[in-house]
Amino acid sequence: MNPLDTHPDFDESFRDNFAAVDNTTGKRNWFFPQKPTGKWHNRRVWFTIFQLSVMFGLPFIKVNGQPLFLFNILERKFIIFGIFIGPQDYWLFGLMMISFFVFIVFFTTVFGRVWCGWACPQTVFMEMVFRKIEYVIEGDWKAQRALEKAPWNNEKIVKRTLKVVVFMTVSFLIANLLLSYFVGVDRLWRIVSEPITEHLTLFLGICAFTLIFFFNFAWLRDQACTVVCPYGRLQGVLLDKNSVVIAYDYKRGEPREKLHKGKERTAGDCINCFQCVNVCPTGIDIRNGTQMECVNCTACIDACDNIMEKVNLPKGLIRFDSENNIASGKSKLITTRTIAYAVVLTALWVALGYAILTRDDTETTMLRVPGSRYIENPDGSISNLYTFKLFNKTNHAINPEMRILFPKGSLKFAGIPSLHLDGAGMVEGSVFITIPKTEIANRRTEVKLAIYAGSEKLEEFKTTFIAPEE
Repeated sequence: MNPLDTHPDFDESFRDNFAAVDNTTGKRNWFFPQKPTGKWHNRRVWFTIFQLSVMFGLPFIKVNGQPLFLFNILERKFIIFGIFIGPQDYWLFGLMMISFFVFIVFFTTVFGRVWCGWACPQTVFMEMVFRKIEYVIEGDWKAQRALEKAPWNNEKIVKRTLKVVVFMTVSFLIANLLLSYFVGVDRLWRIVSEPITEHLTLFLGICAFTLIFFFNFAWLRDQACTVVCPYGRLQGVLLDKNSVVIAYDYKRGEPREKLHKGKERTAGDCINCFQCVNVCPTGIDIRNGTQMECVNCTACIDACDNIMEKVNLPKGLIRFDSENNIASGKSKLITTRTIAYAVVLTALWVALGYAILTRDDTETTMLRVPGSRYIENPDGSISNLYTFKLFNKTNHAINPEMRILFPKGSLKFAGIPSLHLDGAGMVEGSVFITIPKTEIANRRTEVKLAIYAGSEKLEEFKTTFIAPEE
């Protein structure tokens, strides 16, 4: 329950409304947030510059000739931090994704929805790129509202056309950025430099994603966070009273009252200026408490601090804090739940690290040919016929060699001149394993084999060898 619920002047009718919908007409409310300024906004600007630099720079970073990140879904190739994940290791990719989501849950439990306001690409591009473009072209919030209500005169046509062109251009750049993570910058450059007819499918993909991004940032906007994304709706499950969120200090701010010059103030520090509402990109009043629509963008903190400074009142009426700390001055980040999440996350990271460190470069499946029998050779040796599939789990070519480790024996491949493997490639065939009778103690013998690349052992595996009973 929100602590303000017990206050006699608190109006909780906001719980029955969705800020993005007009209660009278049922139509969508378009938000025109006031341009944010202040300490926290400046920090977000610098963080955005860093984040966008990383996002646009990562596709160009290569390790041993391979991209640092690649998510090629069509060819089923993934590279994460230089670690190649092919079709045989999808479970490893799944473990990475589970670890990432558990980290987000753990981080949310402690620090609230900071991910949304600071790191989520939707918010970063919407608030720190497209919204900035709008401020340059159409002006601040009042000018934007006036332009929205104005008839389609020359000024409105020019500004709206210019905004569409710029939005479409930026959406095209983002679509190319997305494609670079899927196919790599080298192939993207070929798409750009070579005739369109040679890469028609990928070119149409870029056009489609350009339109999707334009639709998202020109029309969907805040509803991507409040309607489409399920993360905000999970806050009620993930947050508790010790979670650090953007919070209004109701003990200090209530009761609210306008500021009157020359009159002694007996009310709280909130002067009911509504600046925190004017700057909110999702149209909520943070003074009602933590809400699903809040993306922790910190715009309301800066707006409130600016007003507090002007009226000579202490800053921090709206700040990063926990509900328990505001209510009682006591708060603890380390709780039973956070410890449990930390333990699970640590276990996942340990398992992931072990899996990566012990992963082989190849994976071989070898089975005896169904229905086949052993072959007794004139020299007294025994042969078994096997089929095998040898997978390359790296993204570079390998010239492997298959050897028998135990017992002593020999291999004879049927019709395969070479086991050469391209990156993420596969070779299959048949092979005879021949073992002298002196090396066979039982009817069923476990044979150990290995794959080598030069002197480096890439993998060990086992199969069963059948011999006649003595």
